[in-house]
Amino acid sequence: MAITIKSAREIELMREAGKILSFVHEEMGKIIKPGISTMDINLYGEKLIRERECIPNFLNYNGYPASICISVNDEVVHGIPSKKRILQEGDIVSLDAGLIYHGYHSDAARTYAVGEITKDVQQLIDATKQSFFEGIKFAKEGYYLFDISNAIDEYIGRFGYGIVRDLVGHGIGTKLHEDPQIPNFAQKRRGPKLRAGMTLAIEPMINAGRYDVEWLDDDWTVVSEDGSMSAHYENTILITHDEPEILTI
Repeated sequence: MAITIKSAREIELMREAGKILSFVHEEMGKIIKPGISTMDINLYGEKLIRERECIPNFLNYNGYPASICISVNDEVVHGIPSKKRILQEGDIVSLDAGLIYHGYHSDAARTYAVGEITKDVQQLIDATKQSFFEGIKFAKEGYYLFDISNAIDEYIGRFGYGIVRDLVGHGIGTKLHEDPQIPNFAQKRRGPKLRAGMTLAIEPMINAGRYDVEWLDDDWTVVSEDGSMSAHYENTILITHDEPEILTI
């Protein structure tokens, strides 16, 4: 599959998809507190998506059984919501959500504190988010794809965290996952040259400990192998002739 360059009409549809998803994330973040179940968050997120006449793009995607991926503490991504999984004071929870608007996808993730958390864990969340912004300093026409990867790696390297290697960012458009794949760790090659009209989902996934991960028996939930906390931050962006445009903020 080639990297697609979006037309002006396609970009407008993706802008709207991103705007709606940004609202959904903002509203989901407001209900996170000790005592809520991950299923409650999932159902609320799906309700918000469908009320805006969009489709939750994760639901039934390759068999995934929910609309919002909800990952707690050492869960990196793809945690499956459950009525039995109750958030506790001091947890962190990553919400990865996406939707389809008139045939076009948006995708974004955020990691939230549940009540009071330690300074070390807050630093992990903050550094993961900032690494995204360090990466997209190079998300400009004329740079190369892996300039983004290298910038994320260089920033996270200051903290000694593990950058997950088994999972990466991706292109996005009429499909949730399009070319190219976008690693969050340093690459020896430059990768494709960035062009205006490319739409990318940049998503650092960072472990407080080692980068190694493993899959649980549900075949979806990815956890840090050493049990360390993990944070996730993602936005859908548009490459322009100037600064990148973040579609999901």
